[in-house]
Amino acid sequence: MAEKGRVCVTGAGGYVASWLVKLLPSRGYRVHGTVREPGDVKNAHLKKLDNALENLQLFKADLLDYSSIHTAIVGCDGVFHAASPVPSGTVLNPEVELIEPAVTGTLNVLKACSEAKVKRVVIVSSIVAVRMNPNWPKNQLLDETCWSDKEYCRETKNYYCLSKTIAESEAWEYAKRSGLDVVTICPTLVIGPMLQSTVNTSSQFILRLLKGGSESVENKVLNIVDVRDVAEALLLVYEKLEAEGRYICTAHKIKTKDLVDKLRSLYPNYNCPKNFTEVDEGAKLSSEKLQRLGLKFRPLEETLVDSVKSYQESGLLD
Repeated sequence: MAEKGRVCVTGAGGYVASWLVKLLPSRGYRVHGTVREPGDVKNAHLKKLDNALENLQLFKADLLDYSSIHTAIVGCDGVFHAASPVPSGTVLNPEVELIEPAVTGTLNVLKACSEAKVKRVVIVSSIVAVRMNPNWPKNQLLDETCWSDKEYCRETKNYYCLSKTIAESEAWEYAKRSGLDVVTICPTLVIGPMLQSTVNTSSQFILRLLKGGSESVENKVLNIVDVRDVAEALLLVYEKLEAEGRYICTAHKIKTKDLVDKLRSLYPNYNCPKNFTEVDEGAKLSSEKLQRLGLKFRPLEETLVDSVKSYQESGLLD
């Protein structure tokens, strides 16, 4: 396969980023991956990926340290900015723990991209930068023009949503000022098999549904997308010259109870929850803009089966 050039993936050891790092060499790219500690056991899976020896170079980088980011990006044609702080529990100091690293980290990446004359930057944003908007008309389809309301995020203490919203809006401001070619992807709940050894938040959610037992679960509307389809979407908007702006990335809409019923029928031996509390319907979302570029999503059952298989292999369901 002809080489398509070099690209950098920030936060290469993360859930979505790992699948992207796996996908890129198979499509002809050489990859620079940024991680906090290349020798850390949390990043060991990256070195085991196919063709990693020839096509993957890991860089020790901190998003708040501009020079380390710049070193990783120099010589690359494109950059996928996937690194972002995700809270694992209660956030005591949102400015320091989430907002500052997300915003400053994104701007450092973009400045390094400008300096290195990168052709295109694809940013992994989130549906939480879209949907937290109480003023959006109730029955209107939520599309890429909708932005989360920053004040509403603050008032409701949704600090992760706030960090993603500010980081993405700052990225667009920077792109406007600098002329840098930026595209963003806003995925919904991302599930699917894991490559990394540490359990990410969305995988924890599915594991809880498989082991929930007697606890009561909110029967909310879930918008789900496979982690491998998100990686494909990121590459698609990078390669398609006509790609521009924001892209919502979601494949399946399902209520929690229906998802649990599906899991129970596939895996009757697991202790899935039986009690549900009803909650508000939630907004309607569409990936039509992304699908027009040519993205096809895999069936939900395939995602669930591959997820559970990966949890079993990791010993998470023993």
